[in-house]
Amino acid sequence: MTDGFRGWSPAVIDFYRELEANNNRPFWLEHKHIYDDEVRAPFDALSDLVEDEFGPLKVFRPNRDVRFSKDKSPYKTRCYAVGEGEGGEGYYVGISAQGLSVGSGAWMMAKDQLALFRAAVDDEAAGTELERLVAEVRAAGLVIEGQPLKTAPRGYPRDHPRIELLRCKSLAALRDFEPVKWLSTPKAADRIVGTWRAASGIHAWLATHVGPSTEPPSDRW
Repeated sequence: MTDGFRGWSPAVIDFYRELEANNNRPFWLEHKHIYDDEVRAPFDALSDLVEDEFGPLKVFRPNRDVRFSKDKSPYKTRCYAVGEGEGGEGYYVGISAQGLSVGSGAWMMAKDQLALFRAAVDDEAAGTELERLVAEVRAAGLVIEGQPLKTAPRGYPRDHPRIELLRCKSLAALRDFEPVKWLSTPKAADRIVGTWRAASGIHAWLATHVGPSTEPPSDRW
């Protein structure tokens, strides 16, 4: 499970801590070799490792889009990658000064996906099944993030028995890991893949009842 992938060295954590304090072009150029060798290269190796099961990972560029932001810091203080399964579920992994973040599921569903998702949640059999799956994922130590609406979506009662799920705009299972020794070893891949697999029941439910969006693609992660 770990051929070619060796994790992220402690230099990565130090790099992002320093970047948070010195987010400027001179610092970036002086330390770019750390990004290339210690940050980006492990992501590429991880993508090769997980591609057969989860699809290839797209690593996002380190430069921030500051055109419409008050924060003009030029560089992201984390590196992250996403992949997409055959059922439309997304896979996320990111690293920063705070450690490793891993997630999977449906993040910021498109309008067509939301319509299908809410119809399935409203259905007694499908909705009850999802409640059970979410409870299992939470029991495994993952956090469910739903980016919820403040109230019930239009057309659904506020006292619906599955109102918590109906209010969701996302359905993602997340787990954060602080910087620890295994992060700089091949065992990091086991933690990442294990987190994704822990939510496999939700992925299967989403594939059956929601599926990929037919709308133009966007960077929802």
